[in-house]
Order: sequence, then C-alpha cells, then structure tokens
Amino acid sequence: MYFDQAGYHLKCEWGLEGLLALQSASDALVIVDVLSFSTAVDIALSNGATVLPYRSKDNSAKDFAAVHGAVLAGRRGAKAGYTLSPASLRTIPAGTLLLLPSPNGSTLSLRASGVPVFTACLRNCRAVAKCAGAHGSHYRCPRRGAVARLISSPLPGGSDRRRLSPN
Repeated sequence: MYFDQAGYHLKCEWGLEGLLALQSASDALVIVDVLSFSTAVDIALSNGATVLPYRSKDNSAKDFAAVHGAVLAGRRGAKAGYTLSPASLRTIPAGTLLLLPSPNGSTLSLRASGVPVFTACLRNCRAVAKCAGAHGSHYRCPRRGAVARLISSPLPGGSDRRRLSPN
C-alpha cells in the first residue's frame, strides 16, 4: 500500500497486491474492472445467467468449461457467441452457466477470500454500494462498512499495477 488507510472506512487500492493487503481489514470487497468484466458480469446476471470467473483463456479454460457444463466465452472481437464484450451478452438466456476468462476482474475475483466479494459497474453501482455496505461493522449511520474498492484497469503510463474501486 502507498499509505496507511487504517483510519478510513472506505479504502482504495490497486490490483492483486492491493486486494491481498486490504481483504483482511475489510468487511467486503468491490471489484471494478472498467475495461469490461464488471459490466459483462452485470449484464449476464441481470439476464439470469451465472458467471464463473476464470483467469486465462487457454486450453485449461476449455477443459474447465467442459467439466462444469459451462459455455466458454470467446475472445473479444469474436464475430459470434459470448465474449467479454458486454454487448455480446445482451441476449444471454436465463440459466446459462458462462465461464468468463479475464486476466484482471476474474483473477481478482478468484483471489479474494474471507469476505463477501462484489463486482461493480456504472449499471449496478447503487445496488452494490447498498449490499456491500450492509456487510460492514465498522461504520455507523448513515452508511456501514469498511469496503475495499478495487478497479482493475491499467494505470496511466503503462504500469501493470491494477486499481480497484466500488460501484
């Protein structure tokens, strides 16, 4: 962490390093992958699908999807099928089990443990804030909770650190 955030109820850090530093001091984690993961998850869930995050799009993803009876999302820009592009998921049927590989949002989702984890975007920001805040115990009215915000997008200047943030 760049600075001590112990005195704050709302904390913000970057990527996997930030997630690991904050999860033990947080009542909930909110992962925001602004490139598309968070919005793709929200659209799929809004349509009644279930999303399985997966770190990488390789042969292991194909095997994992087959074992779990999931539909594997294709690479971004694919002409057909579901992808990380939120537009590709607008018509995903209810009951679909979607394996969604993402090097940022999925990786953070899979590494988080010990507290409730949410993924947030502009579409669901109010609902996630309400749900995440309800898990808090450190904050008095009007809001409750120490919530770590995670945004997984590249930082300016090409750094590989990722950032996290709530919706």
